[in-house]
Amino acid sequence: MNWLFSFSPTEVIIVGLFLSFYALYFIRTLRLARQLNTTPWSVVPKFVLRSLAIGMLLIALLGPLFGEAARAMSAQGRDVFLLLDVSRSMDATDIAPTRLERAKFTLQQLTDSLVTDRFGLILVADDAFVLSPLTTDHQALNQLLQSVRTSPAGGGTNLCDAIDLALTKMLTDSSTRQRTRAVVLLSDGENFGNCPPAALTRLARYDIALFTAGVGTDVGSTLRNGRTFLTDEQGQLAHTRLNRDFLRTLAQATSGQYIDMSEHMANDLTTALRSLPGRTINQRRITVTTNKYYYFLGMALFFLMLDVLITVRTLRL
Repeated sequence: MNWLFSFSPTEVIIVGLFLSFYALYFIRTLRLARQLNTTPWSVVPKFVLRSLAIGMLLIALLGPLFGEAARAMSAQGRDVFLLLDVSRSMDATDIAPTRLERAKFTLQQLTDSLVTDRFGLILVADDAFVLSPLTTDHQALNQLLQSVRTSPAGGGTNLCDAIDLALTKMLTDSSTRQRTRAVVLLSDGENFGNCPPAALTRLARYDIALFTAGVGTDVGSTLRNGRTFLTDEQGQLAHTRLNRDFLRTLAQATSGQYIDMSEHMANDLTTALRSLPGRTINQRRITVTTNKYYYFLGMALFFLMLDVLITVRTLRL
């Protein structure tokens, strides 16, 4: 038999108080019996009943574990590539503190929520590259996220190259074939590269859902360049806004969806990924024991009932 809780000072105090009070009761009864020249041993049956009741209550408090039951345990997992826009426009402050920092925080919440999933990380600006392959080490992935900064290059953003790179990585990795696959893109939607429909068609063909999350606002923001503001080729202040329509178009081309910027974006992404049909990646049967405290609690109540119903003469004259 195993125990759910260990024998603590609380149980020691209960036993000590019970024995102390009963010892005082025995001494008082014995003295009185000697004065009356009679026997006090009729108190013994009550002591036995009450000791058994206290013992059963203590065993119930400790949580006795016995009896075995076989249960089937299964785990479902997904392989998800996280695509993070690190172009200069992600330094905009229309989302506090910046678009990039909010996106990083959202991704950390997402990985913390889906503990059985594998995540990979791809950064995208004018080029896309894999910062982390698919991994279940979410702590290491979050440490990499902390160090991510926007690209110093002044080029545009090629989001579709990043999507195609994620697709290629999944198709060439044989370990992803038995798992549900998805791509999550966090960006402000400003795209300056080519986006051929064939790339999105391939995602749908291999049943890989694309979820896009818009990071930014319709009002937008200017971009700082040190102590000054970034300007365009005409010398005007560079202004960046959320391109929601482009991100929504990308998601609609597959079985994914577009999610707008909000305080609950991580929860919305988690719900969207969990809605995908899961595939069992690990199934086994385990043997478990259960807390059978109620048996001993029932016996304690039984002894207490006997204690109430049975009457004895403390002193026989």
